[in-house]
Amino acid sequence: MADRKAPTDASALAKRLMQPELPKRFYSQASVEAGEEGYRLLLDGRQARTPAKNLLAVKDEAVAQAIAAEWEAQVETINPDRMPLTRLVNTAIDRVSGEIDAVRADVVAHAGSDLICYRAEGPEGLTAAEEAAWGPLVAWARDDLGARLLLAESIIHVAQDDAAIAAIEAAVAPFDALGLSALHVATTLTGSAIIALALARGRLSVEEAWGAAHVDEDWQMSQWGQDEMALARRAVRLAELKAAALVLERARAQ
Repeated sequence: MADRKAPTDASALAKRLMQPELPKRFYSQASVEAGEEGYRLLLDGRQARTPAKNLLAVKDEAVAQAIAAEWEAQVETINPDRMPLTRLVNTAIDRVSGEIDAVRADVVAHAGSDLICYRAEGPEGLTAAEEAAWGPLVAWARDDLGARLLLAESIIHVAQDDAAIAAIEAAVAPFDALGLSALHVATTLTGSAIIALALARGRLSVEEAWGAAHVDEDWQMSQWGQDEMALARRAVRLAELKAAALVLERARAQ
């Protein structure tokens, strides 16, 4: 019996050894304070900073309170994997603010090979599910964004018209560093600039955006069953999408 368990135990040990040691929680309380820079995160009354030593502050109080809640939720150690909103804001402040044009271009580039434009050739159940989820988004992109998207079957690349790409560029242009960071996260998680923009504009809820991004995967699971490791990875990605959705929702409300 012990021999049969050995490989599992060894795998678990190897996984633990590969994980970096997490820093200990060094504060008693996380809170928010309004200031000239916006709403700042305080740890035991001291201003928190990003990895690049910038002030960790945002313009929206609800976002700031959600960041503080992530810090409060840490127990003995600080696990960045369980702090998707903090990571998103840190990235916006430390990196995206200085690379806005490049990040915008990356979002637009996703539209050039957008998930919702590439349809399966079969089976019928899958193609029907794709059309039900993606057809309305193609119409929304045309009617609301002015982007007429070309569709393709299988994985053969189809270049989108310049006018469609220009329409996506115009839709992405107004986002500031934090909003753009959230839009970029949503785009990379879903594989679709259109799904991300629909989420940003309130056309899709976060649950609807998640479902639209996982039509193929959900169909496969319905046919062959679920995998626990895959479900765990999905849970992490869903938490990241929810963090991005909060930022986009609050930006829309301002």
